[in-house]
Amino acid sequence: MTYASLAPQAALPSPSTAVWQLGPVPIRAYALCIILGIVVACWVTERRLRQRGVAPGAVLDIAVWAVPAGIIGARIYHVITSPEKYFGTGGDPMKAFAIWEGGLGIWGAVAGGAVGAWLAARQLGIPFAVVADALAPGLPLAQAIGRLGNWFNNELYGGRTSLPWGLEIHRMDPDNPGHALRDDAGQPILEPGLYHPTFAYELLWNLGVAALVLVLDRKLRLGRGRAFALYVMGYTAGRFWIELMRTDEANTILGVRLNVWTAGLVFLGALAYFVRVRGPREYLIPVGAAPTPEPVADSDVSQVDLSAREAGAQPAAPEGYRVVSEEQYRHWRETGEEPAGADGTTAGADAAADGAAPAGPDADGPEAAGQTAQDRAGATGTRPAERDS
Repeated sequence: MTYASLAPQAALPSPSTAVWQLGPVPIRAYALCIILGIVVACWVTERRLRQRGVAPGAVLDIAVWAVPAGIIGARIYHVITSPEKYFGTGGDPMKAFAIWEGGLGIWGAVAGGAVGAWLAARQLGIPFAVVADALAPGLPLAQAIGRLGNWFNNELYGGRTSLPWGLEIHRMDPDNPGHALRDDAGQPILEPGLYHPTFAYELLWNLGVAALVLVLDRKLRLGRGRAFALYVMGYTAGRFWIELMRTDEANTILGVRLNVWTAGLVFLGALAYFVRVRGPREYLIPVGAAPTPEPVADSDVSQVDLSAREAGAQPAAPEGYRVVSEEQYRHWRETGEEPAGADGTTAGADAAADGAAPAGPDADGPEAAGQTAQDRAGATGTRPAERDS
């Protein structure tokens, strides 16, 4: 006997298989969704970085640091917040390294990824706030795609519901991960009733957050990390109420799920940053070997074809970047003329006089040395280069 007959006909189905074998290699739907999300985030971030003056391909250098650091951070957060699974009675500490069995925390992923992106930005001479703002709409898009992996895994759902979008949930086989249990007739077994698809609620919310960041960023010209703070506020606001709907096992504080507390605290931190920090959007001009200036697109997501390259040798990567105003940046893109610095000389002239690229203030943080926008225009930056819970 199956439970399928107990469920109403109007329902959202769930896949009964989340793992496929390609010879000896298991292909996991969850991993594919995560990879696709990373690709989309990189695509959006690359275009937004280029719109702000960063040389082509910089996002790949950043991803090399940020993606592994994000995965490590996600796993560390999961293990710290669910220690009984690995260090409690009957736990296996070595399982903490079995990341393929699931257990990634989004909070640790963002924190770890931020550390990796910061390290990469320092190597490339790019202010970290510029990287964070460029990533702001791409990250919720990646999270939305990643949530499809939870649908394949039949996990992270809410309580029972009679709504027409109620979700069917398969009873998964603990001895055959990624596959539903089957009855004597070979049919997958469903849990009784329908459930709130909280993963889908978060997916849709994340798409809305991405649209919100794109619209407000274009209208308000957000800079100094404020676009990223807006993403954090939007995401945590949705995660707060969605987390309250989930029924999967989780550690609690004062009877409230740990992730509810985390969402609330992170929201307040992002709100304080967004309100306190002020300043125009930063634009960058390369120092050293620079690519040829290109026309500026009005859209926050540039339409420049990344495959468009002139035949022959490719331009060398910049040694660093100058932070300039939007007007100065547009003038440079249109004419190729570098704006004068605070002392009336260009970065190229300074470099020629000194025999090296000019040293400048550390513009990594949103409060870089308390400079005004006018002062920053002449500054130089020459640093060398449980699943997703």
